[in-house]
Amino acid sequence: MSRVPEIVAQAWERRQGPIVLTTVSADGTPNAIYASCVRRHDEEIFIIADNYMSKTRSNVLAGSKGALLFITEDHQAYQLKGILTYETCGLLYDEMKGWLDPRHPGHAAVVLHVQQGYTGATQIF
Repeated sequence: MSRVPEIVAQAWERRQGPIVLTTVSADGTPNAIYASCVRRHDEEIFIIADNYMSKTRSNVLAGSKGALLFITEDHQAYQLKGILTYETCGLLYDEMKGWLDPRHPGHAAVVLHVQQGYTGATQIF
């Protein structure tokens, strides 16, 4: 995992709208979804609540890596790439259940363990 630099942490605080989470199926078919129930856990981990995922869940359980894309209020795009895990219990799951609106099911926490980050075409870590 890689530590997210301060520039990305600051951009995350200025994000606008939902994120886009991208995964790939075992046969190489890409899948992208919007997600609004997402939080930054620390310098290396982002948590996305699995409320209504289907293909994304299957892809993560099959070992897909992933990318999280967000845009800031000043229209700067950031993409974080890394390993995805699917947590149905434990610390990260409990954390997600703690901040998730109880109207959502929160079946699991999809956890992005960040390895790389980009803004536009420029790799920043």
